[in-house]
Formats: sequence, structure tokens, C-alpha cells
Amino acid sequence: MHTRLMKVENALNISDLRRLARRRLPRMVFDYIDGGADDEVTLRENSSRFSDIKLKHNVLVDVSKVSLERQIFGQESRLPFLISPTASSRLFHPREGERGVAKAASRAGMIYSISTLGSVTIEEIGEICPGPKWFQVYVWRDREMMTGLLDRIRKAGFSGLILTVDMPVAGNRERDPRNGFSIPPKINRKTAFQAAMRPGYLLDLAQTPPIQPVNFPKTKGGEGIIEFVNRQFDNTVTWEYAAWLKEAWGGPFMVKGISHGADAERAIAAGVDGIWISNHGGRQLDTAPASIDCLPEIAKAVAGRASVIMDGGIRRGSDIAKALALGADMVGIGRPYLYGLAAGGEAGVDRAITILKEELRRTMQLMGVCRVGDLSAEQIILPK
Repeated sequence: MHTRLMKVENALNISDLRRLARRRLPRMVFDYIDGGADDEVTLRENSSRFSDIKLKHNVLVDVSKVSLERQIFGQESRLPFLISPTASSRLFHPREGERGVAKAASRAGMIYSISTLGSVTIEEIGEICPGPKWFQVYVWRDREMMTGLLDRIRKAGFSGLILTVDMPVAGNRERDPRNGFSIPPKINRKTAFQAAMRPGYLLDLAQTPPIQPVNFPKTKGGEGIIEFVNRQFDNTVTWEYAAWLKEAWGGPFMVKGISHGADAERAIAAGVDGIWISNHGGRQLDTAPASIDCLPEIAKAVAGRASVIMDGGIRRGSDIAKALALGADMVGIGRPYLYGLAAGGEAGVDRAITILKEELRRTMQLMGVCRVGDLSAEQIILPK
């Protein structure tokens, strides 16, 4: 079906949702979702490396009933994949943003993670998302601000904390300056034509509040998210900060951005409960290895002492099956749900989740596996 005639509910895969998102968003906003750092090598390989991994299948197995349920940190999820934190979701759908994503995740019975740079308040998300939810933070200079933030997170019902550590400085994402991109978007000589080509998005932007880091009301007047990050981010801290934050939080605590076994060992020494394998979606250090290539080494190093989560490059349910088989306890999705959000708001996120859920179920049935916990490396052929 031609993209111009396709509706969100008719999208057959995540690539269809990507095409619909591209049709609706100004180029500068779509490229912000879609792009990566430098030559985008890691961005491409995050996805392409999955195709190098082959699946073995068992035959003559009763697969009439398949369970996708998963438990992590004592929290139940109906799906073995979760919503990864992404900043400023209202950028991709100004009217719904994080609200639409949180509602879709709650309806699906899956874990929702919100970014510290979200464009909807912690308290509102706590009200509209009664299910399990985690909060993501960076390493901020102001520890007093962090302590206050932790209090708000607890009161809003968040049960897990994620510290992202792979962004000591912002990566070189060349699409953004080429397109004249900023957060919030600004209409100028570079962006006027792009905006004019997407009047529906422009109208949504004009009729909704400015896209800002709303969980930090003391930001400077007119300050955008990028300026706020540059002012607050502390790139001098070490593993001692992770240990301090773990103690200050007191609940399930994850470190996101791990790429090799030695750092996994350091994270465990700091007391973390979850090792999150990630390269920031290929948006930071280019030519970093694909997340799926890091998984076997890290799963072996962790050896059950912490939960292992992985994100990066997921586009098919079979990708999720491969990650689970290679040792991930849970898999994160980012761009898939953002494409859905941009394409059709909450309904688009619903569709992205449904696509991956149905693909995963079908993959497991074809593999002769009835429970996600039974997926194992014995059913994987790694590239030589």
C-alpha cells in the first residue's frame, strides 16, 4: 500500500510506521529521531547485525499456547520488552507526547520508562500510568536538585531508577545542524520551508505549550533542552556517583550505557541491580559495537548477579527473541515506538507494540518455544 494511503492501523511492520512518521514530521524533527552520530556506522549496525544471527527451530512442539510474560526486579510485565526513555516525546507528537506513550504502555501491561528530559511532568505520568514505571536520569552537577527529584519520583509511584552514563558530552549528530534543528523547534530561514511542508504538525506545535524540560521549573527563561543539558551535566564524576545514587534512591537501580564486561563488573561493584547495554541508539560514539554484539560477553560476565537489559536496533520481534536467547532479561525499544507516536499518537504507539508482540509470538511458535524463559543460546547461530 502506498504510504500516502496507509493508515496507522494498517501498518504491517515498524518500517511502515517509520514511513508514516516521515510523511507527518518536518525533516528536522524526523531526522532527530532517525539520525545518529558522525557517519552513522553504529546506527546502521545496531539493526543490521541482527540479520547476521540465525535462529534454529524445534519441530513437533505444541505451540498452541505461548507466554510472553516476564518478571524483573519483582515487577510483572506481560511483555519481555519495555519502553526505553527518550527525551521530549512531545517533539514528535506535540499534543500527546509522553502521555500517549505511557497510556499505550500501561494498556499493554509493559514497563514504561520516562526520560528526565521529558516534556510532561513526573506527577502527570504517575497519574495516567498505574503500571510499573522507571525514571531515567543523567549525572547532574546539582546533587541537591537530584535529591529533590528522587523524592518526586518516589511520590509519583516510580519503582526503578536508570542512570545513563554514555553521554559525557553530546555526540556529533550532523543532521541536526544541517537541518537547523533545535529543541524546542524554531522557525527560521533554514526551517521555514520544512515547517510549511507539514502544516498539521506546525498547527499542533502552535496550539500546545512550548516543548521544555518541564520537570525543572527553575530553568532559565527561554532556555531550551540542549542548553539545559550542557549547563547541568557533570562530566567529571566517576563510579562513586553511581554508588551514591544507588544508596540515595534505595530501590531497583540500573546503569545504562554499558558496552563491555569490565564496566559491567564495575557496575556490580557499585551495587547496581541492572546492567543496561546501550550505545544511545548510535547517537554518541560512532563505530561503537552494536548492542547485540556486546550482549554475550556482558551476560557471561554478569552471570546472574544483576539483571541484563539491552536496547539498540530492535525492528522486529525476531530481534527481541535473539536478544533474549543471548542473555537479556528484558529488551528496550526506542525508535519503534517513536515512529508510531509520530505517525499517529497513542494509536501509533499501540500499533508499534502490537506489531512487535505479534512478531515475537509468531517467531517463538516457529522456533518451537512456548515461554520467553526457554529461549536459549542453543537456538542461536552467531556469525563467524
